[in-house]
Amino acid sequence: MSKDVLYLKIAKSVTEQIKSDTLQFGDRLPSLRSAQKLYNVSLNTVKQAYMELESRSLVESRPKYGYFVSQTSQRKLALPSVAPMKLAERENTAEVLIDKVFGTIDGTDVTQFALGIPGKSFLPLAKLKKSMINVINRKADSGTDYEPVQGNEYLRRESAKWALVLEGKISEDDLVITSGAMNAVYTCLMAVTKPGDSVAVESPVYFGVLQAIKQLGLKVVEIPTHPIYGVDLDALKKVIPTLSACCFVTNFNNPLGFQMPDENKKELVRMITEYNVPLIEDDIYGNLYFGAERPKPCKFYDEAGLVMWIGSVSKTLAPGYRVGWVAPGQFKEQVIRQKLVQTVCSPSIYPDVIADFLEHGRYDHHLRTFRKKLYANYLQIQKSVTEYFPDNTKISEPKGGFMLWLELDKKICTEDLFDEAMSQKINFAPGRMFSQYNQYQNCMRLNYALEWTDRVESDLEKLSKMVKKRI
Repeated sequence: MSKDVLYLKIAKSVTEQIKSDTLQFGDRLPSLRSAQKLYNVSLNTVKQAYMELESRSLVESRPKYGYFVSQTSQRKLALPSVAPMKLAERENTAEVLIDKVFGTIDGTDVTQFALGIPGKSFLPLAKLKKSMINVINRKADSGTDYEPVQGNEYLRRESAKWALVLEGKISEDDLVITSGAMNAVYTCLMAVTKPGDSVAVESPVYFGVLQAIKQLGLKVVEIPTHPIYGVDLDALKKVIPTLSACCFVTNFNNPLGFQMPDENKKELVRMITEYNVPLIEDDIYGNLYFGAERPKPCKFYDEAGLVMWIGSVSKTLAPGYRVGWVAPGQFKEQVIRQKLVQTVCSPSIYPDVIADFLEHGRYDHHLRTFRKKLYANYLQIQKSVTEYFPDNTKISEPKGGFMLWLELDKKICTEDLFDEAMSQKINFAPGRMFSQYNQYQNCMRLNYALEWTDRVESDLEKLSKMVKKRI
């Protein structure tokens, strides 16, 4: 029997034990060595089997302790639906709704489930302040000089050193510093498209990407997206000859939170290479994984330089610093030219602060703490939604990041619900924001990167009562 079949056979055996409640939430699986003897296979085959179970969210890895049956294996609510492909339907953008939601950004007395930014208690404010002081003390010019157009060399070097997931495939010379990830997305789009071109995105998709594409006079092609596996590659294949670019979040997408399997990433890279279509890969959430290791981006499999890999600290460390970067591959000169036209250069202080933070090993320590808090919050919000919301609620199963996507009863319009919730000082992102079409009206996105308090729990219960009242 081939090794491939063996590892799947072991994974199936464990899956059956979980389904039959022989193995329950919190139970520890046999260690790798024990399982190797139990199944009489190689250590690598057992590792593959356990990684397969982890990719299905049936088990979770706890460093130094082993593999355990996960809470998500016991889920009671269904996964959200996959929206059908829409090509001919009339567009109807949601700018007014987006403006309304963003208008609450400074509401200090609002339970902020809406905006995709981590709460202050998740950020290492004191350590960032220390890095800021170090930088200001070092800079003779007080940060008034222009930076190189390509960006701060110190940050490019530290970012390249820190990007271990790419296993040395990028250097400081491959990176361009940007004003956050959205600026990188916008600059990349300008570098590889012209007005009237078509760009593929996930559906649902982060509304900022939709707005950027529209602003540039481009056409959005929404690709059906599975809440676990990501973009439907068969659907993409049908339209890829008509595309000028793809713009995807392959690791912990916003809003669905999926992690595209490695085989799908390889196939996606093969497809864009065959059709010579650039992929703008926003990997902004890649470091916020719940599993044993950071997932690889599509950039890792890119040999032709078609993947434009984007990173940032906006979701992990300092949202207001607006520091991001892109490895644009073969489009580096076009990206630098666009940056020169748009902003000339980046501010000099904040990139130095982030570089100092990276150089002194603070980022890795911070991320470990951040991920633990996020995962604890994910389990908490999943439990609360299951307990409070109607039984026909569908809920996503993020593998990382901090977004939860809910699909409610079809009678619910979350755009109307938003106003009622805001009157109770509760905020969320209505699903209508995440498409150019009139869809996802009965969906919502919840941010769980906030300090979990009695009030947060209570407000989630209040929100569920508003939903039940409308059914």
